[in-house]
Amino acid sequence: MKLDVLVFASHPDDAELNCGGTIAALTAQDKKVGIIDLTKGEMGTRGTEETRATEVKKASELLSISYRANLDLGDSLLLNTRDNQFKIIEQIRLTQPHICITGAPFDRHPDHAKGTKLVLDALFYSGLKKITTQNESGEAQDTWRPAHILHYMQDRPFEPDFVFDISEHWDTKRNAMLAFETQFNISDPGNEPETYISSENYFKQLEARARYFGHLAGFEFGEPFKYYLSPTPLKNMDVFFEHTPKR
Repeated sequence: MKLDVLVFASHPDDAELNCGGTIAALTAQDKKVGIIDLTKGEMGTRGTEETRATEVKKASELLSISYRANLDLGDSLLLNTRDNQFKIIEQIRLTQPHICITGAPFDRHPDHAKGTKLVLDALFYSGLKKITTQNESGEAQDTWRPAHILHYMQDRPFEPDFVFDISEHWDTKRNAMLAFETQFNISDPGNEPETYISSENYFKQLEARARYFGHLAGFEFGEPFKYYLSPTPLKNMDVFFEHTPKR
């Protein structure tokens, strides 16, 4: 299994919320994209571990991803331990992605920043030869580091290094988010309490953000990213000849 892009998420639905449009655009370009969820989201106020698993399956199908795994590191218990690093290193060496996308460097939810730091450390250590890991068959894995690491924006904004055009894939992103029907865009909370993310207003804010960053970059909808260890490296100017944004 060799992926073009591997996305890390502290919770199931983080990838869909924050870079689902980019994932949909990449898979439409025949890129192989995978998602690693660090936890099962079992501490979420609404839904259950079982319903979240069903929602993950539906969202994955909508995004046409090639691979998804859950490391079950403990929702609200994410610790930057050697054992947790090894679980991530095994996935990096298994999938050998050219690009890794991980969470925001800081955010409202403690798990987001903790998950990001854990992933960044594991990405570095994955390139060290003296840190040895094995695949499921007991064979030694080759070292691997991605060529590029990106941060997606989560609840709290940051100044992005670039905005990715998701205008043609907004509907796919929207449907992938709505696959988490116990979590988002809920008009009637029923027997479960309303949460910070469950209201229709929160869902409208997600669309407004995509429109805002799209507007800044000259698109209808956009997703913002920060390049880890910036500045962003370029070998040629091809990216600037690929489109003419309306600005």
